[in-house]
Amino acid sequence: MNLGPQRIVCLTEEPTEWLYLLGEERRIVGISGYTVRPPQARIDKPRVSAFLSAKIDKIVALKPDCVIGFSDLQADIASQLIRAGVQVTIFNQRSVAEIFSMLYQLAAMVGQAEQGMQRIKAMQQRLTDMVQAAATLKRRPRVYFEEWYDPHISAIAWVSELIGIAGGDDCFPELACQPMGKDRIIADGADILARRPDIVLGSWCGRRFRPAHVLARPGWAEVNAVKTGQIFEIKSADILQPGPAALTDGVEQLHRIIMAWAAQHA
Repeated sequence: MNLGPQRIVCLTEEPTEWLYLLGEERRIVGISGYTVRPPQARIDKPRVSAFLSAKIDKIVALKPDCVIGFSDLQADIASQLIRAGVQVTIFNQRSVAEIFSMLYQLAAMVGQAEQGMQRIKAMQQRLTDMVQAAATLKRRPRVYFEEWYDPHISAIAWVSELIGIAGGDDCFPELACQPMGKDRIIADGADILARRPDIVLGSWCGRRFRPAHVLARPGWAEVNAVKTGQIFEIKSADILQPGPAALTDGVEQLHRIIMAWAAQHA
């Protein structure tokens, strides 16, 4: 018996990527227009939503038996679909543990709990390996992760956690617990300089990161990261989606950058 939803609309990228990894992409009948992982999804599936908006009529016409979304920011979309008689599941994962929980729940929904758990355990083991490698570092770099540049917005919780797992220390850990970007704004750029980042990472919410923009900021010429050329981009699709990408490609990039820095400061 084929249990679980058979016609799924994914309002964000991470459930789409996970269902493809589980071999359950046939269930997907609609995706977010922001989906880039996997690239095949953009070829195979119709795009029916942005992040804060969706084509409600088009989604209803697809006759989904489940719509999957992310965060309270999609509450309005969810309420419209619910009023239209559509089943909606909204996850709100904001931490590494919550991402793993979401992945397991979604795998179970489509009858792939065992495979899902195997994949989750493999990802968790890799994170454990990184923690062990980081434990050997003589000094951990201070990492400033910039989610947006005007105004400056620092790392969300799962990114901050992954920086720690990869071997670095988030420059603004006190802001990471804030789920909304507006609550992670650093109003005064001098506050960033005061944290003396050794590494600067940019991931500008889908916009191309421009190191020259960072280098031109007043006072930044004296920042350790600038003086040593430790300014890097991690693409939003690899780190700012709270799903498989962040726990694999995203954290791997963090780890490579941090361990390379550590090798220079051994």
